[in-house]
Amino acid sequence: MLSDALSVAPSEILAEPSRAPTPVPTPERSRVLYYLLNFERALAWLAERYDDVFGVEERRFLEAFARLPQASRALLVRMLMRQGTLFRASRLNYDEIGCPLQAAAPLVELGWLDAAPRLSLDELFHLSTRPELTRMFAEVVAGKGLRKADLLDVLRATHEDVRPYGAWNPHGSERVFHVAIAPLCERLRLMFFGNLQQDWSEFVLADLGVFQYETVAFEPSSRAFQRRADVDAYLALHACREALDALADGESVEPLLAEIAAIERGNAWLDMRRAKLLFRIGQHCERQQDWDAALSVYSDCACPGARHRRIRVLERSARFEPALTLALQAVDAPESEEECQRVARMLPRLRRRLGQPFRRTAPARPIERSMLVLARPDAPFAVEYAARDHLSRPHAPVHYVENALINSLFGLLCWEPVFAALPGAFFHTFQRGPADLHAPDFHARRAAPFDACLAQLDSGAYRATILRHMESKAGLQSPFVFWGALTPELLTQALDCLPAEHLKLCFARLLRDIRGNRSGLPDLVRFWPAERRYELIEVKGPGDRLQDNQIRWLEYCAQHGMPVRVLDVRWADETFAVEPLAAGSAAGDTGGAI
Repeated sequence: MLSDALSVAPSEILAEPSRAPTPVPTPERSRVLYYLLNFERALAWLAERYDDVFGVEERRFLEAFARLPQASRALLVRMLMRQGTLFRASRLNYDEIGCPLQAAAPLVELGWLDAAPRLSLDELFHLSTRPELTRMFAEVVAGKGLRKADLLDVLRATHEDVRPYGAWNPHGSERVFHVAIAPLCERLRLMFFGNLQQDWSEFVLADLGVFQYETVAFEPSSRAFQRRADVDAYLALHACREALDALADGESVEPLLAEIAAIERGNAWLDMRRAKLLFRIGQHCERQQDWDAALSVYSDCACPGARHRRIRVLERSARFEPALTLALQAVDAPESEEECQRVARMLPRLRRRLGQPFRRTAPARPIERSMLVLARPDAPFAVEYAARDHLSRPHAPVHYVENALINSLFGLLCWEPVFAALPGAFFHTFQRGPADLHAPDFHARRAAPFDACLAQLDSGAYRATILRHMESKAGLQSPFVFWGALTPELLTQALDCLPAEHLKLCFARLLRDIRGNRSGLPDLVRFWPAERRYELIEVKGPGDRLQDNQIRWLEYCAQHGMPVRVLDVRWADETFAVEPLAAGSAAGDTGGAI
C-alpha cells in the first residue's frame, strides 16, 4: 500500500537508503527543514485516508517524491509555499538547500519543473526589475524615463508572443523555472484542507504558536471528500468562480452556466457551493441589467436570499404582479428574518405600483433613540470610541464590544457541541471550526448537546462552564470566541450584569441563523455592576445609517425587553438636522441611566 510507504516518521524517510546519502538530521537541521517535514506529514496523512480516491498521477507523485534527494524535495516545497508558479533560480537561495540548479535537476527530469517555460510579456515583467527591463528593451526606453507600468503598456502592442526567458534576455545567464506539478499539488492541498483558502503555511503558523487549534478526536477515516468526483466537482466550481471574476462587461454568462450545469451533482456540501456561485452570477447579471438572465439564474438557485433577488429583479423589470405574488409567498413561508425584513420593505412599493391599498406596520416596540453632541476630536477618532469614553463612569463602565461579547460568551458556553467530532465536521488539525458551521442542519445535528448547554442558563451552571473554558481553551481558534477582546474585567462584569434569560435569548437567535446573526450586535455595552444591570448601545455618527442586520438585532432586543437604544453622535462644530425620535426616546444623554 502507498500509505505504508509514507506512514514512517519523517526522519526515517530522510534516511532512506535508496537515495543518495544525506546527513543525519540534527535537531537544529530539523528546525530548518520544518516546512519539508510538515509537507511529508501531510502526504502521509493523505496516503492513509485517500488511497481509494487517488488516481495514477497522485500515487506516482507520492512514490517519486519520497525517493528524491532531500534538497530537491525541500526546493519543491519551498516553491509550493510561495506565490505563483514561475521562479528565477537566483531568488531560490536557501542555506539548507544549497545550489538551486542542482536541487532542481531531478525535478526537471521528472517533468515537475519546466526549466525553459515560455513567458508572456506580463510574466516577464512580473519576474524582472525595472533596471533589468530597461536593459532588455533599451531601444524603447532610451531617454524616456518610463515607469515599469508605462513601459509594459507601451510594449504590449508589439510583443504579444511568448518566449523562453533566454530569448527575452539573451545577454543574461538567469534561469527561470515553472512548477508544472503545481495543479496536482493544489489538488492534494484541497484534499487535505477541504478548501483552497488554507495553504501549507498553516503548519508553520501552528508550529510557531501563531495559531492554536482545538484537538478534535475525529476518526482516521474522516475526510473532506468521499469520491474522486467530489474533488473534481470542487475544482471545476472553483475554476468557474475564477472565470466569473474575469468576465468583461457585456460578456455572456451562458457558456459559464453550461459549464456549471455539466458539473456532477449529488453532494449536499458541493451543491451549496454551486448555489452560492449561481447567486453570484445572478448578481453579475443584475449589475449588467440583464433581467431575464438574472431571473433564470435565481430560479435555479437554492442559495438563501435567491427568492428575494428574484422579487427584486421582477420589480426592476416592471413585472409587478409576479413580483407581488412571489413576495406574498415569502410572507407566508419566510426562509429567514432577513427575507422577512426585505420583503416587508418591498410590499408597499409593489402594492402601490399595482394600485392596491397598503399600510406600513411599525415595530411592535419602538427602538429608543437619543442624541449626543460632542466636541470634535483633535485627531481622527472613531465615533464609537468617542461615545464610549464620554459615557463611561467608574460606577458604570462602558466597553466597545460590537459582535465580540455575545458571540464569545456563546462560544465559551457551547464549546463542546461546536467542536463535536461528527461525520463531515472535522477532517484535519487546522480547522478553526466545523466544516458544516453554516449548513442548514448544523444545529439539528447537535440539538441535544446544544440544549444541554443552554439549559445551564436555567440552572445557573453556565457561569462556571464559561470561566472554565476561558481558562482551559485560552487562545484556541474558534468561530465564535474573540480572545483579544475578552479581558477578565469585561467577562466578570458581563457575567454579573447580563441576565441568564437574556443570554439565552441571544444564543437561541444565533443558533437559528449563525451566518446571518453573528454580526449586527450593538457597538457598546454599559454595565452597572452594583445594580447588576446593563444597556446595549448602537452608535451612529454623522451620515451613518443603521444596517439591516443591526435593525434586526435592535428589534429583537426591544421585542424581548432587553435594554437597547441607538445613540446618534454629532460634532458640536457642525450643523445637523435632528431626526425624529421614536416614542419614548430621550432627546439627549448625560452619561447616566436612561
